Amino acid sequence: MESLDLVANNLANVQTSGFKIDREFYNIYTAAEASEPGAFDPTQMPVVEKSWTDYSQGNLKQTANQTDFAIAGNGFFTVTGPSGTLYTRNGAFQLSPTGNLVTTEGYPLQGSDGKPVQIDPRQTLQMTAQGDLQQSGQTISKLLPVSFTNMSELSKQGSSYFRFAGPPTSIAPATGLVHQGKLEESNVGNAESAVRLVTVMRQFEMLQKAIGIGAEMNQKAITDVARSGA
Repeated sequence: MESLDLVANNLANVQTSGFKIDREFYNIYTAAEASEPGAFDPTQMPVVEKSWTDYSQGNLKQTANQTDFAIAGNGFFTVTGPSGTLYTRNGAFQLSPTGNLVTTEGYPLQGSDGKPVQIDPRQTLQMTAQGDLQQSGQTISKLLPVSFTNMSELSKQGSSYFRFAGPPTSIAPATGLVHQGKLEESNVGNAESAVRLVTVMRQFEMLQKAIGIGAEMNQKAITDVARSGA
């Protein structure tokens, strides 16, 4: 069931910009009966110990939208969420009524100075190779993606946001390059995930049948014992 939920969530986010696929990490579950003499192999079975996120690069697609940004390489954009700082690879920003660049959910994008990126909607927005955002030849802010020393301290918050639980000293400027007018696509492989979904569903159905057979055998055993006692 855990694998089924995970694969289904991956497929549901195939079109989510910046989404990173989740995968399973398996281990072996050993039942308490396995320590008994003459125990059989069925007392051991695979179990999903935890899930992990694959941060591999997604394809960059051209949008020609001046407020769309994509990172090629490592790094995350920094945004201000409702309960603190969040990080994302989804660069589909839009202009708020106050002139701030915000995410679809309305979270303000932070510049390298930690302040919200604010632009003039009446002027064209351009970005230099160094990440400087300019309007009318004047630099108004700078985009500087950040990276993390320990990626395992990142946890997903929704479909395209991450929260970092490590110390501030583990955050550093990223080496990835920001491209304007592009978005990073989800790194979920359609064919791979579809095949995985079918496989997991078949395994799930087989286990359901096995449980049903086991329940019938137990019921039959109880009935036979009752008859012999009579």
